[in-house]
Amino acid sequence: MAAKPRECRARVSAVRTLTPEILEADLELQDPPALEFEAGQWVSIPFGPKIVRAYSIASTPRSPKRITLCADVAPGGIGSEWFRALKPGDEVGFKGPLGGFVFTRADRRRPLFVAEEIGIVPIRAILAELYETGFGRPATLIYWARNPGWLAYDAEFRSLARRFPAFSYHPVVGQADREWTGEQDGAPRAVDRLTPGVNGLVAYVSGGGEMINRVREVLVAKGLDRKSVKWEKFW
Repeated sequence: MAAKPRECRARVSAVRTLTPEILEADLELQDPPALEFEAGQWVSIPFGPKIVRAYSIASTPRSPKRITLCADVAPGGIGSEWFRALKPGDEVGFKGPLGGFVFTRADRRRPLFVAEEIGIVPIRAILAELYETGFGRPATLIYWARNPGWLAYDAEFRSLARRFPAFSYHPVVGQADREWTGEQDGAPRAVDRLTPGVNGLVAYVSGGGEMINRVREVLVAKGLDRKSVKWEKFW
């Protein structure tokens, strides 16, 4: 069980550009010296008395002294500008951990993960944690983006699929270039095509509200109970 949310202080140790609009930042915990959390949770960062932004933790609980945040900075709002300006040495205050979009390991159902663009962040943490700790059961990830440039962790998941045959990875884009070797489709149609049956299935869906609703409709139409679709809405 994760610890209760608390006020935390950390210092930026590194900032990376994953794509032109997606950045990662490593935060070294100062107070507390380590953060107890579950893969899939997030932290909130204040920007004023009533203005906060949520950032999912991209790293796993196996590195509690340093957490990695990942953000889509394309919207250009207050959170985007703050994240773009981060540099090593900056101090960051936040509250966490928060959120219940976490994987229940005791659940013996077969997990289907569906992510839309930056919605991949909590799912990336969950999958990394599972396969770092000996999860040998089948799991499927369908990762959708508008084009290949928005698949921030594509190479990582391709590597994971090569190392763990039980893990099935399906990158899908709305628009492809000539070099793209994956699938081109919409997320709900890809889920419909790649999920022939839902018996013994539990789904984790993360991204925009419209995508979440449509994917849930597809799975429910196939016979999956609505409560078996867990979701994390980013926009």
